[in-house]
Amino acid sequence: MAKIKGSLVIDTERCKGCGVCIASCPCDVLGFSAEVNGKGYRYAVQVDRDACTGCASCGIICPDSCIVVYRQKLE
Repeated sequence: MAKIKGSLVIDTERCKGCGVCIASCPCDVLGFSAEVNGKGYRYAVQVDRDACTGCASCGIICPDSCIVVYRQKLE
């Protein structure tokens, strides 16, 4: 069976730093950034790129639709 690797694109300017995506990630891929966006919020970032399975839990639960999840099949 092929392995699936996920990658995330996060719209950091729209993110309000609620942390719901961080709590929903089963693989602990997300965390808060050290910087703030233009609105003064610490936004979500992908802290462990290799652990993402592309499950899209973060993108589904994000209240502002700031996260897009891409999946890549590895042979």
